[in-house]
Amino acid sequence: MGVTFGANGRLYHAPARPVLGVCADGWDPEYVDDALERGLMPRVAEALADGGSYALARAQVPTFTNPNNVAIVTGVCAARNGIAGNHYRAADGHEVQLTDASFLRATTIHAEALEAGVPVLCVTAKDKLRALLAAGGVPAFSAECAHEQALEDGTPVTALLERPNPSIYDWRLSPYAIDLSLALAARLQARLVYVSLTDFVQHTAAPRQPLADEFYRAVDAALGRALDAGFVVGLVADHGMRAKTSPDGSPNVRFLDEALDAAGVAGGHTLCPITDPYVAHHAALGSLAWVHLDDQSQLDRARSALAALRGVEGVLDRSAAAESFELPADRIGDLVVLADGVTVLGKSRAAHDFSALEGCLRSHGGLHERLVPLIVCQRLKEDALAGRDLHNRDLHHLLLNELA
Repeated sequence: MGVTFGANGRLYHAPARPVLGVCADGWDPEYVDDALERGLMPRVAEALADGGSYALARAQVPTFTNPNNVAIVTGVCAARNGIAGNHYRAADGHEVQLTDASFLRATTIHAEALEAGVPVLCVTAKDKLRALLAAGGVPAFSAECAHEQALEDGTPVTALLERPNPSIYDWRLSPYAIDLSLALAARLQARLVYVSLTDFVQHTAAPRQPLADEFYRAVDAALGRALDAGFVVGLVADHGMRAKTSPDGSPNVRFLDEALDAAGVAGGHTLCPITDPYVAHHAALGSLAWVHLDDQSQLDRARSALAALRGVEGVLDRSAAAESFELPADRIGDLVVLADGVTVLGKSRAAHDFSALEGCLRSHGGLHERLVPLIVCQRLKEDALAGRDLHNRDLHHLLLNELA
């Protein structure tokens, strides 16, 4: 198309071919390596054999859905785009879901492309992301709520696929979201398309389990349909996934408010930034938490009490965490607590409903879920990945600027 546009300090070239960027929610590298090794993803394997690229990249910390999707669609870190979690504590003390576009402090690549005249589209499996992806007037739809949505001419969104949308806790929702993005792209003539999947399967099943096998076969087939339709296809995960269980199979959790109370720290408030509407995924238990203190003189006592907990591997103050992980300092806690690879962090026993969990707890959020797969199904320029400190937020740069 010969159009170049800027977004947050980086230039992008409008695609000569339609582009599909995929956020592969929860795709720990272990799933991808296993699926490729056992032939569960033949279309992706074929694309890699024909010159595509498979690399490992770093996700935004905290390794949660909202901050990483926003990093991918803005191309910049959370310190610049403003989204540091699924959830944060506002100045008035209320906990707020970071789902509205008004929270963004950067424009999205799709909004800037639209302004430059490039037809764009965003589709998300989880409806919670729709408003963020729609920032700047971008057409955005969710597979979760497709039965409630319609095109401008009144056509029901589900009519495009002639089958009902699966529920949020159905493994078929992710391949449905890909198929829906292709159908909508054809209808809207979109050239730059983004689709974000859901990680219910990864929260529920480990690699090699039957549910995971069926999921990766179906997603590979959907990606194959995108390739057959002429799309340049790239995908990157927002975070990895690990089992967070004790030997008896129960959640391996440390309750931070209880630890603060036991240490005599008054006015401590733990916030779990993994919190979102999908409690059956993770029961709001992740491997990173913010702690807010009403009394700053108790900072050292609180830090010592939390650092002494088994399974806690780091406690950073606000400024150190903001600098280390490129976070907006005003949207994180006075303390940032990091758990090890097999531990999650919660508020108190009374604050989390374990009954909603599907089987053993598998979750994410900390440093151990930071390494993620990045796959481009077309050949890149010879030096596109050479010497690069690769992040998942580089996906659109590779797809729009670095194709051979």
